[in-house]
Amino acid sequence: ARPPRSSGAMWRSCLRLRDRGRRLLTWPPGDPTASASLRLPLQSPARAYAPPTERKRFYQNVSITQGEGGFEINLDHRKLKTPQAKLFTVPSEALAIAVATEWDSQHDTIKFYTMHLTTLCNTSLDNPTQRSKDQVIQAAVKFLDTDTICYRVEEPETLVELQKNEWDPIIEWAEKRYGVEIGSSTSIMGPSIPAKTREVLVSHLASYNMWALQGIEFVVAQLKSMVLTLGLIDLHLTVEQAVLLSRLEEEYQIQKWGNIEWAHDYELQELRARTAAGTLFVHLCSENTTVKHKLLQE
Repeated sequence: ARPPRSSGAMWRSCLRLRDRGRRLLTWPPGDPTASASLRLPLQSPARAYAPPTERKRFYQNVSITQGEGGFEINLDHRKLKTPQAKLFTVPSEALAIAVATEWDSQHDTIKFYTMHLTTLCNTSLDNPTQRSKDQVIQAAVKFLDTDTICYRVEEPETLVELQKNEWDPIIEWAEKRYGVEIGSSTSIMGPSIPAKTREVLVSHLASYNMWALQGIEFVVAQLKSMVLTLGLIDLHLTVEQAVLLSRLEEEYQIQKWGNIEWAHDYELQELRARTAAGTLFVHLCSENTTVKHKLLQE
């Protein structure tokens, strides 16, 4: 096994990973002796992505090592485990560094609800709802039936025009990109999505591995939109654009009637954080990434 990476080397790798993440966000149109204290509380199958709340930080240093099954996270000299007590092992070094950064960034209190990459890894490793790849794909595609940008209002005229100007180009891009028909509707039943469209998108999603699919479904659930998620994963949209497009009607109402400033800002930042983490997770799981080792002068 590869020896634990030093804090300096891991930090430099984190900086490189951070730079890669920034480019993504701004892209234009098991060990039986491991301590039980490292095991997170079991997640409810009905809330596969719901992490526990908080606990006092119990470790000083975070490092990663490469084992037979992939890359592992070490908190001091103990190996991290999943809620179901499996060894926490991820398929790429870049993802391991990103997860290690989440743990290293915690202060006196570990705020699990801010550690979206760790939560997604736990879900991928434990698969608490015991779903197959096909079931995850079908769950993501089902969002087409209630896709945010496919539902349109009939009034007021200013909002009708806003939806048309902002959402239509995204639908047109997706239709051209995947050779499908999606459309939009003002009916409460939503648009009628052709069976061929579903087949094409199911086939497209099947090209992703199970880990990446967990991330895709997570992003779809945040944005309430399969179409916006496709644009985001394809780098046609940035995270900021996708989030604002998913909240178009809310932002319209806020501009018209005002809002509780702190609540709006908190909700917006949380949605951006979850969406960004899910998107990064998809990309880090879609390739076998190994961070190149270079000797850098301090």
